[in-house]
Amino acid sequence: MRILTIIFASVIILNAAIACYTVFSSRKREVASTWAWLFAMTMFPGLGLIAYFFLGRKLTEVPIFSNHILNESGLTDAVSHQKNTPEALWLLEHKGFQIRAHELVSLLLKSNDALMTEGNTVTIIEDGEKKFKQLIADIRQAKHHIHLIYFIFRMDEIGIEILEALEDRAKEGVKVRLLYEPAGAKALNKGFFDRLRSYGGEAETFFGPRLLPVNFRTNFRMHRKIAVIDGKTGYTGGFNVGNDYLGLYEKMGYWRDTHLRIVGPAVQSLQARFFMDWNAAVSKRPVDFSCRYFPITETKGTELVQIVTSGPDNEVEAIKKGFIKMISLARKTIHIQTPYFIPDEAMMESIKVALLSGVSVSVMIPNKPDHPLIYRATLSYIEEIVCLGASVYVYEKGFLHSKSVVIDSEIVSIGTANFDIRSFRLNFEVTAFIYDAQKAREQLRLFEADSKVSSLLSENTFSGLDKKERIRRQISRLFSPIL
Repeated sequence: MRILTIIFASVIILNAAIACYTVFSSRKREVASTWAWLFAMTMFPGLGLIAYFFLGRKLTEVPIFSNHILNESGLTDAVSHQKNTPEALWLLEHKGFQIRAHELVSLLLKSNDALMTEGNTVTIIEDGEKKFKQLIADIRQAKHHIHLIYFIFRMDEIGIEILEALEDRAKEGVKVRLLYEPAGAKALNKGFFDRLRSYGGEAETFFGPRLLPVNFRTNFRMHRKIAVIDGKTGYTGGFNVGNDYLGLYEKMGYWRDTHLRIVGPAVQSLQARFFMDWNAAVSKRPVDFSCRYFPITETKGTELVQIVTSGPDNEVEAIKKGFIKMISLARKTIHIQTPYFIPDEAMMESIKVALLSGVSVSVMIPNKPDHPLIYRATLSYIEEIVCLGASVYVYEKGFLHSKSVVIDSEIVSIGTANFDIRSFRLNFEVTAFIYDAQKAREQLRLFEADSKVSSLLSENTFSGLDKKERIRRQISRLFSPIL
């Protein structure tokens, strides 16, 4: 018995030593994330270490993406010009902004090389049927190329309909390239894209397994949704490809999401991002620059747009910094829609500061979890801001998947990034920051319409929680940095 005790103690000590060495030998990480992983690896010896190798390691410091497309397309020179001239400031002053919007523009320029573009026509799409109908129409009008990135691409009615539209264009000589995330396309048949490929189209996975069936990069997910047609029309936002995004899954009900259709210079930023992602995934046959992919378009739009991307390959966390700056700029109101509310310490502090400064903060979350552990963590953070005076709405009509932030009815951000640590740190994301009061008010009207089919939380909502549920939420919150 004594020998077994010694062996058990030795295993525990060895596991703790390995856990400390493994976590602390990694590149710098947030303190909360470090403690979460140490807790997981200590409480679950062996299993925690295996989980860490799949979910906890950071990406290699070797650059993943090449910037040659940015250089050859002229976007790098345009960004350098904006960094050194007051052009963006003049554009914002011309728009009559009451807040210091130029500070946000400068932040995104310097942290992400996010070009400020003018003359865009932006359409906000809040319904899956509208989004897919318009996307398919644009695909069928394509003359030169179609570029798509999706986190999820399902083999169901809408997935097949989009695939058939892509096949028709590929058969006519249009170049089709589709990049999708392996974690979001597990149910696809192996030959699902064979006919598309037979017509000259290409379909590839991002960060697929390198040593089958093991993929140590499985925790880093291509969560971007991008569509670019002929370099002139672009899409980004929350909708993936699948029947659930049409509200056809009874479990989730109506799917409330937000997507953008953009015509104008901002499409070039989406195009450049696509090429960088594509060439990283298909490194053996990268696409070279061609001016046909970056046509000069004349539009009558008025919206100013910055396309911002982030991912685990970069420590900057540009989208998160953009959200924090938006919150700090707000003087009257902040409206946030997100399916997951798991902010890190910096983000949570910025929201608290806004609340304590008298800014009205409204947050909307779904009423049903697609991930129970994440939802409990969300409710734990939500309780904290409700107690400080935030108005938190729970969307009751179906599932809320929209990712948007509106401040003072002047600036709106819409994209793929959730309000959680995973989106800020582990996923490859894209978000459009739109400097236009009309679009901000349009998104605000959608928020107000959604609030009419939502329930409002109060401190009393949380006061009646039993001890077991409160413990579950606290445990979920403890693991939130690694969810």
